[in-house]
Amino acid sequence: MGLLLIKNGHVYGPTSLGRKDILIAGRSILSIDTHISEEAVRALDKNAAIIDAEGAWVTPGLMDSHIHFNGAGGEGGPHFRTPPLQLSSFIQAGITTAVAPLGTDGVSRSLRELLAKARSLENEGISTYMYSGAYRLPSVSITENVMTDIVLIDKVIGAKVALSDHRSSHPTVEELRRLISDARVGGMLAGKAGIVEAHMGAEEWGLGIIQEALAGTQIPMSQIVPTHVNRNQKLFDEALKYCEQGGVADMTTSMGSDSDSVKPCDGVRQARLRNIPLSRFTMSTDGNGSMPVFNKAGELVGMGIGEPITLFTALREILLESGVSTEEALALVTSNVADRLKLANKGRLSAGNDADLLIITPSDIALRYVVAKGVIMMKEGTVIRKGTFESC
Repeated sequence: MGLLLIKNGHVYGPTSLGRKDILIAGRSILSIDTHISEEAVRALDKNAAIIDAEGAWVTPGLMDSHIHFNGAGGEGGPHFRTPPLQLSSFIQAGITTAVAPLGTDGVSRSLRELLAKARSLENEGISTYMYSGAYRLPSVSITENVMTDIVLIDKVIGAKVALSDHRSSHPTVEELRRLISDARVGGMLAGKAGIVEAHMGAEEWGLGIIQEALAGTQIPMSQIVPTHVNRNQKLFDEALKYCEQGGVADMTTSMGSDSDSVKPCDGVRQARLRNIPLSRFTMSTDGNGSMPVFNKAGELVGMGIGEPITLFTALREILLESGVSTEEALALVTSNVADRLKLANKGRLSAGNDADLLIITPSDIALRYVVAKGVIMMKEGTVIRKGTFESC
């Protein structure tokens, strides 16, 4: 079990801890203190790695709660299926924890294959999880149903569904309520989040079906997380109101170039103007998902792809332009995500937690180092740990 000592950095856990040293043993943070002796560490491990983070920030690694690491897409035909992601795509973006759903295609793509890819990336160095289900109801599953997937499969932490979208199955309120209930009970039995991640489309129904499904129940609003809520201003206005009422919502960073979408930085500003706690928001990439463009007749007229790097790019923009604190900005992609997914050892720098962290140059918000589960994956801006077949 090797030791890694990071010295002299300004630690954001994401709460500011000031200038601290961090000692890492194996995959875990052993200690965070004002001064940890390099000589003492060398005495314990003569091969210990020492990083001087003078003048830099040390933050938790980024958590992406919606990234298609085994590929997605397919709208327009088989040639529009996106390929699986390689490890370096995560490291370049500072992502150390990734959660994947299936996308539109729950027919030719399988949850079993997604589970295998999750295990592959875990073995290569990052932390991975997944959702059961896909766009449509009834949900696809690996075992009997969504609930048994959550209870029996370690990687499965919740379920996926699409709502208010022409590619969804347009479930009834009762069908959605049953899915949320099953995911919640599965989470309770497994000690997991058991959340439902709801892909939100641009149809007029908006978030209405979610509110109807929760009405009259004792299920907390946080049990279902609508994502892509910044798809357009109308939907984002609904999301702001939903969060004012106690709900939570996820903004997609890959939508920034869409003329109808709300950039996450602007979304943060709007939430702040309405005094909505930013703890109710997270950001994710929809990375490696296809980005189809449909005209008013519903015809496919263009295709793009979500990029993992947009998570760090959006964070940089918020840090430089939104006016919110460094702590609040970082929380959108670290501790808020960990809290939503109930991953207690993720999203915060504290003794005992997984050693997932970034070293960032504050002047230009540039990545210097990425450490995942105690292993240095990026050094001075260069990815040094790649996937199994990336060097071929």
